[in-house]
Amino acid sequence: MSKITDIVTALAEPVCKSLDCELWDVEYVREAGSWYLRVYIDKEGGVSINDCEAVSQALDPILDKEDPIPDSYTFEVSSAGVERALKRPSDFERFVGSYAAVSLYSSKNGSKEHFGYIVSYNDGDITIRDKKGKEETFKKNEVTGVHLRIE
Repeated sequence: MSKITDIVTALAEPVCKSLDCELWDVEYVREAGSWYLRVYIDKEGGVSINDCEAVSQALDPILDKEDPIPDSYTFEVSSAGVERALKRPSDFERFVGSYAAVSLYSSKNGSKEHFGYIVSYNDGDITIRDKKGKEETFKKNEVTGVHLRIE
């Protein structure tokens, strides 16, 4: 059986596309004792509350019919946000030159979080350039996550 997020992604992608949105990510997480299914969308020019509502209204009956989640959950649709997580190689390619925070499992050079402009992404390794021009590459196994940041 496929992961719930994979199933929901397959169901959500055509819905988002039909509404001129891009599916950014799908999360299925447990928080404070409850399950949440979150669908994050993006759109050229930005996502409005109307876009989130349209995707929610179109996707909700499909989720009810296909029933990929046997237990009860809260369903949310929202914008990926300006400080979105970057996960796929295409995310990094799209945002080369953008300012980001790279979070690490262990401290490196005195910090578990490093900030800089994305220079490259190669097989999970990410290179950033700080504001002083110093470049640093972080190996895939060192990185817990990468998020865009507003300067």
